[in-house]
Amino acid sequence: MARMDIYEDARTVSRADLAAWLRQLANQLESDGRVYYGAAGAVAVADEVRCELEIERESETELSVEIEFSWTVPAPVKAAEQETVAAKDDEAAEEPKAEESAEKPKAEEKPKA
Repeated sequence: MARMDIYEDARTVSRADLAAWLRQLANQLESDGRVYYGAAGAVAVADEVRCELEIERESETELSVEIEFSWTVPAPVKAAEQETVAAKDDEAAEEPKAEESAEKPKAEEKPKA
């Protein structure tokens, strides 16, 4: 799949507003692992991410700080693979455990007194 920008927002804000926005982002990541954007967008963030902090001097009068984090989304499981996994799980659940069959006396056997 080709790269696709999902959302971008650029604006001028005060340092205090920037700090508040970074805290809000941190709280979102910590609480439910999502980053919310726009009016109703959200993206789930993986438990482990690659992060990068880059500080650059753009010119004599301009500096920039870029914070970037990325992760790999697991490939979706195909329907046929899901059925195979479900069938194996069903088979495993139907097989009696060796411990259970050894512990329970059979109906024909009477426990010795």
